Amino acid sequence: MINRSIEQLTQMIQLKNDVSEYHHVRINGVAFDTRLIKPGNLFVPLKGEQADGHDYVDKALEQGASAVLWQKDMPNPPENTAVLMVEDTLLALQQLAKSYLDQLNVKVIGITGSNGKTTTKDIAAAVFAQKYKVHKTEGNFNNHIGLPITVLSMPEETEVAILEMGMSQKGEISVLTKIACPDVAIITNIGEAHLQDLGSRQGIAEAKLEILEGLKDNGLFIYPGDEPLLANVDAPHSFTFGETANNEFYPVDIQMDEQGSSFSVPALSESSFYLPIAGKHNILNSLAVLLAARELSISIESMKAGLKSVALSSMRMEWHDGVKNTKILNDAYNASPTSMKAVISMLESLNVERDKVVVLGDMLELGDQEINFHVQMGELINPANIKYVFTFGPLAQHIAAGARKNFPENRVFAFIDKSELITTLHDKISGNELILVKASRGMKLEEVVNSFVMEK
Repeated sequence: MINRSIEQLTQMIQLKNDVSEYHHVRINGVAFDTRLIKPGNLFVPLKGEQADGHDYVDKALEQGASAVLWQKDMPNPPENTAVLMVEDTLLALQQLAKSYLDQLNVKVIGITGSNGKTTTKDIAAAVFAQKYKVHKTEGNFNNHIGLPITVLSMPEETEVAILEMGMSQKGEISVLTKIACPDVAIITNIGEAHLQDLGSRQGIAEAKLEILEGLKDNGLFIYPGDEPLLANVDAPHSFTFGETANNEFYPVDIQMDEQGSSFSVPALSESSFYLPIAGKHNILNSLAVLLAARELSISIESMKAGLKSVALSSMRMEWHDGVKNTKILNDAYNASPTSMKAVISMLESLNVERDKVVVLGDMLELGDQEINFHVQMGELINPANIKYVFTFGPLAQHIAAGARKNFPENRVFAFIDKSELITTLHDKISGNELILVKASRGMKLEEVVNSFVMEK
């Protein structure tokens, strides 16, 4: 993590006060939450809608912070300690992260997209770790605060930084990419997440393409070539991935089961790869990573070893053994029409001697078309492949309505009460089923997963 003297910090961020008497003081790491303060940290008080971090500066100092930032329009800064006065504490945090990154000899992989960012990040970390010292975004630290904190927590010996870039509106990716200045920029896909704020898939594509604003000169842009909204991208150094042979990397000889997928890539000497994650959409995420790996001179054998070793973040394509010999697929961290369709398709395609059940919750932030998206999702579910459809939430009732167009009434169940859903689901399960649980994060459907796993 960052370890600098106050004197060095004066060269990295623009200060509004004289701190020469504290030039000898060193900071080791950065925190913006007093619950996470460690001795020697620089504390960054941020002004939010619910709270102002300036109110917690004294507590941060009591807990061992070596220095604090202070926004110049705030009254009563603490005395007799290292206070770094700045115009705006958030901008100073971002400026510090950029300055720190500029001082390191590190290659940056920037990843954005409507779906699959975190999975792609995890795959990339596993592959690049075969050759390099890797630092990656942890948890959901992928926004205007989280990305700078991720950078500032990075060990100086890091060789490859894998930075996830999230957004909810236009302009946010622009801020992040200008901090990170990636050597490789990846867009996983253009889906429907954030339609409520961005209005259309075209608007989403434009927002994701902001990642190019920070791409280094001669940096590599990797994107899905089968996506029409990205067909006219002007990037001098770029490669595409996708399902068709029109792309630089595309998969052939695909084999899938509940444990993972194997596939070959013609452009990589027809080499066969194994990914311990099911689903064609995750094969495509892997192709994006393999393009980046080739750019950074990772051998095919190391690519193979990296893919085999992938471990995903929590609640993303996470298999659990459940009661009655069931297998539970927890993919409840987030959901959009694109990601939900992909994982249902994966479940339907698995060739296993088990009945399959889906438990689907509301997909949020879809704007004016949210009801249609949910109805269409229900219509897509194939009754020949799925035994039961369970839904939870007011919007997900429309998934049930769509499913009832093809399913018998006694195989579709819609709930507003989660405890009733759990009770009915347990009653209907006879044993040995595969159960998919998928919804937007706000629906907290991991409680359904826990009801199976914790009772075991």
